[in-house]
Amino acid sequence: MMSSRRGLFIVFEGCDRTGKSTQVKLLAEVLAGKGHKTDTIAFPKRTTATGKLLDGYLKESTNLDDHAVHLLFSANRWQEAHAIRQAVAQHTTVICDRYAYSGVAFSAAKSLDFTWCQQPDKGLPEPDLVFYMSASPEVLNARDGFGAERYEKVEYQAKVRTNYERFAALESDSGRWVNVDSARSIDDVHRDILSVVLDAMSREHGELGKLWSK
Repeated sequence: MMSSRRGLFIVFEGCDRTGKSTQVKLLAEVLAGKGHKTDTIAFPKRTTATGKLLDGYLKESTNLDDHAVHLLFSANRWQEAHAIRQAVAQHTTVICDRYAYSGVAFSAAKSLDFTWCQQPDKGLPEPDLVFYMSASPEVLNARDGFGAERYEKVEYQAKVRTNYERFAALESDSGRWVNVDSARSIDDVHRDILSVVLDAMSREHGELGKLWSK
């Protein structure tokens, strides 16, 4: 039975090939089966004007300044900010594959200032839950498809992982950051995620906050 409560905004974060997309799909299917309105989104959204530029960059067909790339990723998220807030207010749970945390983690891994990287995304919809899918770079390197895009290099992903761990420390008291060992089986990971989500759905939530605005 569908709840009258607002929807949740749920984000999946982590290095490349940690199983984020698989868990987004599984969670959306199960929640829909339980009668909850759900929608999924993945960033960057490659069908938009900014997304097309980023798609070319990620596939290494174009080169751009690191600062410009970071701002394009942020603009890509801002293009969807209103739609996310609107969907959640209309009782739809939005499940997101990558968000602003990725923007900071990946850009700061290129030696851009961590705090500077946060600034363009201040004020975006604040997630209710962030599932950080963690796995060692060595585990990721062994997974099918690793290395297909620009950022899929073991040394670089290790730096990205360090930045995610910085977020984990910063968010330790927020109540929304959930560390997930993605080296486990898909079913075990899904079971743990679903338990956390269903618990969150059982509680009342106020209006979505603004990211990094406190």
